[in-house]
Amino acid sequence: MPGPLPAPIAPGQPLTALAPMQDVTDLAFMRVVASYGAPDYFFTEFFRVHAQSRPERHILRSIDENDTGRPVFAQLIGEDIPHILRTVEELLRHPVAGIDLNLGCPAPKVYKKNVGGGLLRDPDRIASILSALRAAVPGLLTVKMRIGFEDDQHFERILDVVNSSGIDLLTVHGRTVRDLYRGRVRYDRIAHAAASARCPVLANGNATSARRAEGIVRETGCAGVMIGRHAIRNPWIFRQCRERFGGAPEHRPTLGEVRGYVERLYRETKGEGVPERYHVSRMKKYLNFVGQGVDPRGDFLRDMRRAVTESDLFGACDRHMLSSPQAEFSEEPYPGVVARPNCESPDACHLESAPA
Repeated sequence: MPGPLPAPIAPGQPLTALAPMQDVTDLAFMRVVASYGAPDYFFTEFFRVHAQSRPERHILRSIDENDTGRPVFAQLIGEDIPHILRTVEELLRHPVAGIDLNLGCPAPKVYKKNVGGGLLRDPDRIASILSALRAAVPGLLTVKMRIGFEDDQHFERILDVVNSSGIDLLTVHGRTVRDLYRGRVRYDRIAHAAASARCPVLANGNATSARRAEGIVRETGCAGVMIGRHAIRNPWIFRQCRERFGGAPEHRPTLGEVRGYVERLYRETKGEGVPERYHVSRMKKYLNFVGQGVDPRGDFLRDMRRAVTESDLFGACDRHMLSSPQAEFSEEPYPGVVARPNCESPDACHLESAPA
């Protein structure tokens, strides 16, 4: 039987989780999100597992120095069982809420190594890995997966493996690896997982707002939602989910509040000694998502993308956010306002194309 999950913030409501995103869900970003309304659960960026690997120090910080008040699951990615078990032994020395296996990353440089989403082509290998993990992890063991690699032909078999392995929480992104983050999310497949899994299931994919998250939970029968890029755009989204799930009025952030969020994000994520131009470039990657809710024509995005200095960046924010600071930030991304100017990055597990 699945083990008891950490207590949620609002007992009896659907669960919420911040999706693990490479180059995004570090300690600084977790702290920023928590300041606007934390999710029930955090998941780390993935720890890479191979013969020479050791748990990355900057990812360990998000566990060891976690002061958000919410549990953090340690996600790992790999397929070499002895090295996975070695890594798990090391991670269990830290205050992790549980161990999560990545079976979904669609970046070609990842799946070509037969890890992440690449493992969805080999259910028997998944079974071996999960069996070994279950024997090695005395506490919570969780999985984040997609519905398949090119199609969902192995989906049923993998769900059987999840059930037989005693997994405690399953997150399903309702696209294939080949879909990247394009195309429709197969909520029917997520619903099937929720109905057939012996553990709680979180739905992942296009939870663009609290309203949409409520609809996804209703449509799929899932235990809750995992949200990625829309938490970058709108860090209030987990608070809003709790308000909507509980029947309370939702907080509607203004453009002035969004300007404050950008300021906090800039300061919290700037590492010591990081050159200004480098950090401005990194901030643009976050703001590509934030800009989807600022104005319907994408004027902020075009202005912001020309920024080179800190002054340029905040000048763009001030022109578009503080000219009408009481105006409401859009609940949903504006249609046609594209977060990624170059469409889909081939390295789809990184900030340029962070998961939903």
